[in-house]
Amino acid sequence: MNGRLYLEDPYKIEFEAEILEKINIKNKLGIVLDQTCFYPESGGQPSDRGEINGKKVIKVLELNDKVVHLIEEDISEKKVRGIIDWNIRFDHMQQHTGQHILSQSFIKILGAETLSFHIGEFESTIDVNLKSIDGEDIERVELLANEIIYQNRDVKSYFIRRDEVEKYKLRKAPPNKDRIRIVEIEDFDFSACGGTHCKKTGEVGIIKVKKWEKMKGNFRIYFVCGKRALKDYSEKNRIINKLISEFSVNEKEIIKSVERLRTECKDYRKRLSKLQEKLVFYEAEEIIQSSKEKIIKKVFKEREVNEIKYLALKIIKRGDFAVIFGLEKGQRVHLFMGRSEKISVDLRKIVERIAPLIEGRGGGRPDYIEIGGERKENLEKAIDEAYKYIKTFI
Repeated sequence: MNGRLYLEDPYKIEFEAEILEKINIKNKLGIVLDQTCFYPESGGQPSDRGEINGKKVIKVLELNDKVVHLIEEDISEKKVRGIIDWNIRFDHMQQHTGQHILSQSFIKILGAETLSFHIGEFESTIDVNLKSIDGEDIERVELLANEIIYQNRDVKSYFIRRDEVEKYKLRKAPPNKDRIRIVEIEDFDFSACGGTHCKKTGEVGIIKVKKWEKMKGNFRIYFVCGKRALKDYSEKNRIINKLISEFSVNEKEIIKSVERLRTECKDYRKRLSKLQEKLVFYEAEEIIQSSKEKIIKKVFKEREVNEIKYLALKIIKRGDFAVIFGLEKGQRVHLFMGRSEKISVDLRKIVERIAPLIEGRGGGRPDYIEIGGERKENLEKAIDEAYKYIKTFI
């Protein structure tokens, strides 16, 4: 661990070093320094970002116990000066320290151990070994976690020997190493960890669980800490104020207003669906009356898929007809083919011939087929091919 300055002082953001080695990693240039403040991606924590001699550091990896800095441009100098992006570093410190607090809170309140941890770009996650959980459980865990933050407890890190592990109440088993780094939250949590952390729990600011979901028999907890929590609150507050303005209600009445609007929308959809069915019925009658042959073909634009399907089925049930309908909707095309019971043709046999014309896929029954595709310019050609095929059976 020699030369890893972030282990000694996570608040140090500038340093001087010498280049020891240059490595090519998947056509990207990586440099190894004799010492560095840059934290390499590991343990669920993303790497630091920043610059070395003014060249952008895009990622930092750990490779064969070496810290490798991937940079955008080569550096010709032997001696370099590095600076990490403090905003990213402090964000990761808040999220990682917050995770330790949250994980121990889950143990204290629910007896649930953390199985995995990940800091994402916008939110972080832990997977906990729980079979069920509800909002009240989350509130109890959050309350304890934030009490630990408000108490502004010390956060310390230090190394111990392997034979000293039994002296510490570690939250989970440590890695099989001779020297193990411990991150201790005063009188609350002891964890084997190589990440960067705050000096005081108060620097975490706040921990807020955003949501939770079942994941491989356990639960995944999504949370934010510190500045991320403030940003999340600001965004949600903006949304709430917008809803208050739109509905002309106070904050406590928003849910009732949304529920009422949802009920009204369901009612309107039902009524609209019934009206559309009636309109399609009359449209089917009109198409039948104006048709001069048994095979009816037509192209529609920007209609609903289910609407055209319903129209095709209505027509083939009304008499001895076959229909070939095309639909242009957005960037896609749809082809509908159907025939009445008295017309003996297996429409499935035409799919392989016409689907490639519109770069489409589909299938169905002998009496009804649907194909969805991408090539609008070949829709008419596909309809003509289907017409020729069906015509041989009528």
